[in-house]
Amino acid sequence: MPRSEARVATDRSARYAKQLAAHMGRKIQADWSEETGHGTLVFGHGTATLDAVPDALLLAVEGTTENLPGLEDVVGRHLVRFGARDELVVEWHRDNGEAGHVHRNDEAPAEG
Repeated sequence: MPRSEARVATDRSARYAKQLAAHMGRKIQADWSEETGHGTLVFGHGTATLDAVPDALLLAVEGTTENLPGLEDVVGRHLVRFGARDELVVEWHRDNGEAGHVHRNDEAPAEG
């Protein structure tokens, strides 16, 4: 099954993974283990894994070729929104060599 991975630099990887799993768990099956630092998100059209390591959150999504971009988008977009204060960047790398989505908080400040 096609796969895409991202390494998100942060010293709060477990915090963000737990928050992402809790948020997504309102609509899909989501699990997070504080003990192992590993979580999963099960979508109707694919899965995502979350692995907290000391200096990064490792993300992977798997799904059909046509669903991979959507999986990257939903996981990356939510994570960047949660980590806006830390300016998280999620850059996906697909196993077929294609460039994946890149998510960052690019919102311009409101003009007053």
